Amino acid sequence: MDKKTRICIIGGGPAGLSAGMYLEQKGYENYTILERSDRVGGKCWSPHYNGRRYEMGAIMGVPSYYAVKDVEDFCGITHDGPKLNRNYKNRDGKVIEPFEPKKNILKIPRLLKMKKQIKQLGEILETKYKGYDVNGHRGVSEGRYDGYAVTPGREKVEGVNENLKDLAMPFKDFCAKNGVELTQDVWIGPYTSFGYGYFDEIPAAYVLKYLDFQTCMNFVKVNLWTWKDGTQYIWEQLDAHLKNPARLNSEISHIERVNGKVYVTVNGNTEEYDKLIVTAPLYCADGNNGATNGFVDYADARDDEKEYFSKIDYERYTVQAVLTKPEDHPEISYYVFDNMVKERLGHLMVYYRRWKDQIDQVITTYALRTHKDMKEVPYEECNKMVLEDLKTMKNPASEVINKWSVYYFPHIYSEDYRNGWYEKVEAMQGKYDTYYAGEIMSFGDMDETAEYSRELVDRFF
Repeated sequence: MDKKTRICIIGGGPAGLSAGMYLEQKGYENYTILERSDRVGGKCWSPHYNGRRYEMGAIMGVPSYYAVKDVEDFCGITHDGPKLNRNYKNRDGKVIEPFEPKKNILKIPRLLKMKKQIKQLGEILETKYKGYDVNGHRGVSEGRYDGYAVTPGREKVEGVNENLKDLAMPFKDFCAKNGVELTQDVWIGPYTSFGYGYFDEIPAAYVLKYLDFQTCMNFVKVNLWTWKDGTQYIWEQLDAHLKNPARLNSEISHIERVNGKVYVTVNGNTEEYDKLIVTAPLYCADGNNGATNGFVDYADARDDEKEYFSKIDYERYTVQAVLTKPEDHPEISYYVFDNMVKERLGHLMVYYRRWKDQIDQVITTYALRTHKDMKEVPYEECNKMVLEDLKTMKNPASEVINKWSVYYFPHIYSEDYRNGWYEKVEAMQGKYDTYYAGEIMSFGDMDETAEYSRELVDRFF
């Protein structure tokens, strides 16, 4: 492709900014990043309070976040934030230690069995499911893998493995099929509590491509990366180092793709491009929860785009930032496993203390409001439930200073995954001078989306 190609990137989150970086590194400098909001970072949002930043979205990373490391190297920054740790409470607010045998004498047989199953899962993922952790989903429903390995070298790998078709089934069923049901006790912490849904509804591919074995073990061992100025700082720095920083407050009202050109109407003016990379939401069913519309609403969407993108659902993940009185401040972050089941939809799953050395700081709470087979918990009702849960946890809020419910973790369900949704959409890449990236094409964490942008640029530009 001609290095002078005019490229429009929609979205100034990790996927869009990374696409700009990787394009720039390949010699493409005629790109424009359009961001609808007044900030970059997407779901990496780190507001300020009392001289420090707190997290409303992404909190942490791990050493296997190789694309994030690319960004750090590009910007000359590093992960310099506070060391994190956590403890656990039950739904009644009692501190528990679910993985400590000495504290759970009656559960020792289960804990020993779980430990054995974790080892077993690690072995079958490397053998029976070779290729499971390749970034993106291309080929999985056909029993093949094709992409970049999750290794420091991120070498290109491809191959045939019929067993990969199992990744289309819900993670709960996947675990049952392989006799490793108890591993869900470990995987649920960094998965469901982080807003990515429940194991009985979400295809195993999403769970295992995000929480591949090494990544999950990093979470278990609390081998984590944080950033002093928050995860948003990563993307603010990338934006500042790009030759073409994102244009904020860019409201796109129409896109027309005709005769090999892409015409984008932004803030009332029409601009001409040659290629389009969409990292913003492709489809939003109800025009709510953080996304007023999707690509199919403002673009000249074709029939195949409308058909496939209408299959996308997303999580209603609700975040509140609260203050407490000094005597009510939690001494550490807490996970509440009892609330990470669909029967407790809308309840507090985790609350997060970022700074160990400061009491006058924000505590962030997280809750899920949706399950595909259940009625959605209304936003304000969920917020009230969470505040009541904080009282039960003996850490009541004295004030709510921020709250957010965002278009979160776009995904498809098992039937559409099994029927080749990803293969069909991947076959459309470039078809209308348009390329699709962002969360739906990989996973809804910052590293997976950035890594997919890297692969997209390598494949097509």
